[in-house]
Amino acid sequence: MTTIQADVRAPLATALSGIAASVYESVPESVIAPACFIIPGTPYMETRLISSAIQLKLNFTISAVVAYNNNAGALDNLEKLAIEILAAIPSGYEVGDVSRPSIISLGSSNFLIAEIDVATYYTQQN
Repeated sequence: MTTIQADVRAPLATALSGIAASVYESVPESVIAPACFIIPGTPYMETRLISSAIQLKLNFTISAVVAYNNNAGALDNLEKLAIEILAAIPSGYEVGDVSRPSIISLGSSNFLIAEIDVATYYTQQN
């Protein structure tokens, strides 16, 4: 039986593993920047066909995260990371927009983050 984890998220994470950042298939408990993590997008699953096999369009967000130490340097690092991520996305994925950078606090650290929308198609085989 196929799974979204094995057939979609894991291969995407593997493709991203060549970038100069920590790669997570979901949101990690603690972030070591630079990093990227793959989370469900909105909407997460769009139904294409329900028959003997379920066909879906899966939407994901890849969050690109860098340390926020000084604004100009952090923005430059985030732009470089976003370009690396875009270049590493495998064929079969549709790439959408990259969001405006924002500052987030995780634990006692501040990070600069931008989100990249990606989508792919998946058929559940039983």
